[in-house]
Amino acid sequence: MPGEETRTGTAHSRRGFLKAAALGSAAAVVAPETAAGQAPPGRRLGAGVGPYGERSGFETALRRVRGSRYDQAAGSLTPLQDLNGTITPSALHFERHHAGIPDIDPSAHRLLVDGLVDRPLVFSMDDLRRMPAVTRVYFVECSGNGRVKWSPAAPDTDVQAAFGMTSCSEWTGVPVSVLLREAGVRSDAAWLVAEGADACRMTRSVPLDKALDDTLVAYGQNGEALRPAQGYPLRLLIPGWEGNISIKWLRRLRVVDRSYLTREETSKYTDLMPNGEARQYTFAMDAKSVITRPSGGQRLAGPGFQQISGLAWSGRGRVARVEVSTDGGRSWTAARLQDPVLPLAHTRFRLDWRWNGSETVLASRCIDETGDVQPTRAALIAVRGTRSSYHNNAIQGWRIARDGAVENVDV
Repeated sequence: MPGEETRTGTAHSRRGFLKAAALGSAAAVVAPETAAGQAPPGRRLGAGVGPYGERSGFETALRRVRGSRYDQAAGSLTPLQDLNGTITPSALHFERHHAGIPDIDPSAHRLLVDGLVDRPLVFSMDDLRRMPAVTRVYFVECSGNGRVKWSPAAPDTDVQAAFGMTSCSEWTGVPVSVLLREAGVRSDAAWLVAEGADACRMTRSVPLDKALDDTLVAYGQNGEALRPAQGYPLRLLIPGWEGNISIKWLRRLRVVDRSYLTREETSKYTDLMPNGEARQYTFAMDAKSVITRPSGGQRLAGPGFQQISGLAWSGRGRVARVEVSTDGGRSWTAARLQDPVLPLAHTRFRLDWRWNGSETVLASRCIDETGDVQPTRAALIAVRGTRSSYHNNAIQGWRIARDGAVENVDV
């Protein structure tokens, strides 16, 4: 609780934190007015206006590319440690492809809705933009996010390598329910089969009730058109479910009576259990959180006030609570959740803390509105074993050394 002394430090109020920061700023050194005979930057004319905004050259946040046997199947990781809020800039959204990024002319692109419908329909992009649209904030997470946690922790693993395959955006598009209402779904329909226009024709089966609930056919991301790597000009967006099912470069929605048992839901994206059976159709992503500051590869400047900050999310609804431990999981304190706390979206959490300079371990755990609690790695392995490759939501720990260095550790 705030003000409670612990072996590794003390939680403090924001007022105390700001007071300490103000005292520290009194020692700041003012730069000279001129350097090499030039006026300081604030007194020189700046750059002109350009056609598309660029970030400052002093900002260096980049997606890290994850290699593969061939370039078209490579992926990239969102630098969660460099993000400030909950929305991921489109240019930093993680990527995962199976056959590269197609170059699609939106004027020629079409979406076919057929199968068990009364009226098979073909929509152009202009048709879709004229239809009733909604804008929603949702996260997208690869089911392989957190894969490294199946193995014992490698100390040099940072938050980008461990959890960088999740991103959160504002998406704009047409609800699938609107399209299916136009087509007229037959009574024996139970699933959709969604197909992409990439070279591998990525295909997934989607239960009809989820498609009719909150699923979008999205053409907008963060106020502009989708980026090519995110499915331009059209993608399926299935909130809260594993990312592979949100088919990019969407070209077809076929209404059917059963799952089509595609490659991506049989030989891939299934979880091998300890008894040798494979768990199939693990759609919803479990409650998860990660501290992004301080986190692996960073270094604390020295003992004193720190604000612990991170992200939490759940594929089953809203984040109800995030708890932070500053003593390796022996005790937990409720963190503050930054408003708005939206369902199926990243939530920012914060906890003010005083580090006393001794070695300790930080960790966070998410509890969602269904009561799902993020487990320790040991608890997860006790149920799931270590033969899986997907759907790992184990608690992430960060060890703080006496010199302030931060490294990955199991909790």
